[in-house]
Amino acid sequence: MEISQLGEFGLIDRLTQGLPTVNPSTIRGVGDDCAVIRNHDTDMLVTTDLLLEGVHFDLTYVPLKHLGYKSAIVNFSDVYAMNGTPKQITVSLGISKRFTVEHIEELYSGIRLACEIYGVDLVGGDTTSSRQGLVISITCIGEADPDKIVTRSGAKDTDLICVSGDLGAAYMGLQLLEREKVASAGQKDFEPNFAGKEYLVERQLKPEARKDIVRELAQSGIVPTAMMDVSDGLSSELMHICKDSGVGCRVFEERIPIDYQTAIMAEEIDMNVITAALNGGEDYELLFTVPLHSHDKVKDLPGVKVIGHITKPELGCAMVTRDGAEIPLQAQGWNPLK
Repeated sequence: MEISQLGEFGLIDRLTQGLPTVNPSTIRGVGDDCAVIRNHDTDMLVTTDLLLEGVHFDLTYVPLKHLGYKSAIVNFSDVYAMNGTPKQITVSLGISKRFTVEHIEELYSGIRLACEIYGVDLVGGDTTSSRQGLVISITCIGEADPDKIVTRSGAKDTDLICVSGDLGAAYMGLQLLEREKVASAGQKDFEPNFAGKEYLVERQLKPEARKDIVRELAQSGIVPTAMMDVSDGLSSELMHICKDSGVGCRVFEERIPIDYQTAIMAEEIDMNVITAALNGGEDYELLFTVPLHSHDKVKDLPGVKVIGHITKPELGCAMVTRDGAEIPLQAQGWNPLK
């Protein structure tokens, strides 16, 4: 069987099916944004991301400092998605011969900036040579109160589905960068045209983890029943929550938050903007569910929008269009194993 037939999450499920845990300190293993390890009165959250040149990033248009910053942020986001706080990271690099010391210092300047802004310590890692360009692996360790950790598996029928920020902008930023890369081919003094679309480029090159949303939820006394960050697209993440929680869902097209620049860019490249929001990924917004009785609290949170509700499992997962039709959701986000 080809690995691409299973995809990333299918392969993970197959490799880890029936995997036992033998240590009582292992509270939660494979299958969520972070593993959970019990440590006295707090739980440690552990997550790892691997980024490969030519697969996850293109140094033609990604500055090394931005790459370092983003590499750290995507790990912080996983910890916040479990309702925790990132505390430490380790950084491991595979470096090919074309990189100089100054190049790696520039990469690290971005990692250090992210750590400074989010209050995270860089505590170790490893460095080796690479025959395939730049490889970045970051492990993040976070903390959370055991009774405040939020997984993917707690959503219940009638819960409200909420999302922070707006969706699809990072994907549109990628399309813009790729377009300008093609336009620059063979031109010595090419100047890319990002006028009026700076927000899209920023969302792709320099995303932020939604620490502010986690703080707002805590201040409002809201503990989500399920939560994930939107790294692979809204549709994919919703289906993860529904699968792990044993529920269905309905999201409403008209409620999906879209930025004006995202809509304009989608029109320029003749793409349905809702498709970008559902499947684009790399937004690193927080997708979460809350009980129906929390509606009055959650609707007043700045930067948060209620986009749908959880249903019974037999109703499946669907988006309700503006004209009332129901379209089944499909996990069509980016698959790194294709």
